Amino acid sequence: MKAAEDIRSVTDMKSHAARLLRMVGETRRPIVITQSGEPKGVLMDFDSFQEMRRAMLLLKLVAQGEADVRAGRVVPQAEVFARLRRRLARK
Repeated sequence: MKAAEDIRSVTDMKSHAARLLRMVGETRRPIVITQSGEPKGVLMDFDSFQEMRRAMLLLKLVAQGEADVRAGRVVPQAEVFARLRRRLARK
């Protein structure tokens, strides 16, 4: 993060919204928006936001899977494939 370019005040955002949107779209770097000198939000391009959301959802699924393993909520692989074969055979 380049501090001078990637941190902007809410006043700057209000005055130069189109320019900041163009900048995040071109650089794909998020901009931290401050209010009274404190970070309050982040402006980022939509594609980066979507990628981040997908990554977070994947991490959540991994964490849920790990919790299931720790809690013993598992099914042996052979049983899973047997269930799938039976389902496919019924169709």
